[in-house]
Amino acid sequence: MSEVLTPREPLPPLSAWQALRLLVLRNYLVYRDAWKLFLTGFLEPVFYLFSIGIGVGQLIDTFTFNGEEVPYAAFVAPAMLAASAFNGALLDSTYGVFFKLRYDKLYDQMLATPLTTSDIARAEIVWGQLRGGTYSAAFLLVMLAMGLIDSWWALLALPAALLIGFAFSAVCMALTTFMKSWQDFDKITLVQVPLFLFSATFFPITAFDGWLRWVVECTPLYRGVVLCRELTTGALSWSSAVSVVYLVVMGLVGLYVVRRRLDSLLLT
Repeated sequence: MSEVLTPREPLPPLSAWQALRLLVLRNYLVYRDAWKLFLTGFLEPVFYLFSIGIGVGQLIDTFTFNGEEVPYAAFVAPAMLAASAFNGALLDSTYGVFFKLRYDKLYDQMLATPLTTSDIARAEIVWGQLRGGTYSAAFLLVMLAMGLIDSWWALLALPAALLIGFAFSAVCMALTTFMKSWQDFDKITLVQVPLFLFSATFFPITAFDGWLRWVVECTPLYRGVVLCRELTTGALSWSSAVSVVYLVVMGLVGLYVVRRRLDSLLLT
């Protein structure tokens, strides 16, 4: 007597939290044996701080920032903090996402399960946040050990770094969905280096005049730099509020584009 097979009921969809936990755990298991890769994003800004913030700082006395005299090392350090969050977000949201999307076809496999493109987008951004947040927390400890934190407002510097990471993770992941080959990553470097060098990281924004200053003030890394710098020095102004709004909007727009692009690439 032949056995009658009954069709299996489809698996119920996962909640947003269940999907997020599952995908972040997957990334953790993949990267836990490659922990040395995480050192690069942390050590690079530390080396910049030692070589420029401390070395060049021997030649420069202080800078005036928001009406307060700030030692050069204390001026550069929060910019490196913002750069830590920037680097961590960019690495995972570009190279990592591109490989999973175009070569490993990992996202196609995920969508054969109850996961959705929204789940994938959220999880990848949160993973980038965890990586960037780890860099930032470690860098804040370096700043504290070196006596480069002058205000209790610095307690908000880590949330500020996470906000920077969220904004860049979302936008970089959105841009990655438009890339066709590894050669396209030259464009990432073409944007990354000028942002790092010319976002008032090593000299004050007053070094720029006219329309050039306006352009720099509109760049996302500058908004992150000025936010971290005001928090660690305690010299707060309305620029911090502008930066928070700017970065939140940037991240939400990037997340929206990611979801639309993944729907277009993977579901059609």
